[in-house]
Amino acid sequence: MRLVSVVNQKGGVGKTTTVANLGHMLAMQGHKVTTIDLDPQGSLTVSLGQSEPGLPGIGEVLLDDLNLKDVTLEVRKNMQLISCGPRLAELEQMHQGSSEIANRLKKILSKMKSQDYVLLDCPPSSGFLVVSALYATKEIIIPVAGDYLALHGMSHLIGTLTQFEKSLKLKHKTWIAITRYHPRRKLSQDVLSNLVSHFPGQVLKTSIRETSALAEGPGFGMTVFEYRQGSHGAEDYKQLALDFSKGRTLQ
Repeated sequence: MRLVSVVNQKGGVGKTTTVANLGHMLAMQGHKVTTIDLDPQGSLTVSLGQSEPGLPGIGEVLLDDLNLKDVTLEVRKNMQLISCGPRLAELEQMHQGSSEIANRLKKILSKMKSQDYVLLDCPPSSGFLVVSALYATKEIIIPVAGDYLALHGMSHLIGTLTQFEKSLKLKHKTWIAITRYHPRRKLSQDVLSNLVSHFPGQVLKTSIRETSALAEGPGFGMTVFEYRQGSHGAEDYKQLALDFSKGRTLQ
């Protein structure tokens, strides 16, 4: 079982898009996958077609002791979703009892041994939910958009993650996924080259090209494979899933 936090403090870099599409492709390739919406905004939940108001989720498991199976939804073949739930936002403001909540999340995830992959869609912050996710998982995927500002924020993000790991006494396997990539733009090429130079062996081999299908699909509760199977986005996430499962990176 691989426990993976998908993180970036910067919004709009494709965290939710990556969790939904990477998760679905891994499931289509025969793996058992659980995706967890750890962002109170609930974008992953909606992206996978679950828009029922008040749908209980991981927030209720952590705060109300709901049983995990009671909030686990079968959303695709081989793919489960645990939504954020209406109470998850309360955890970002929590101070008293926070270590107990973080330990509870870690214990819950450690018991999901029937799953091959557990992917956590984290909020764009460095708050308590992200810290709890890092404490409970062994791997990190950092989606990075192919633009200068995304590259500029990487040093801060890596510094923050390093501090987390030091304080939590953990060491994560870290992967970088290039998203919103424009192969003909020199800027995108330069960003990719810089990331490979600074993080050798960590940048997953396939870059996700910018395509309207990736932006439009979530509005219909569909992954890119359901919304536009023949698109660049579908092909790229298919390859990215193979990269991630086999550890294929750019050197």
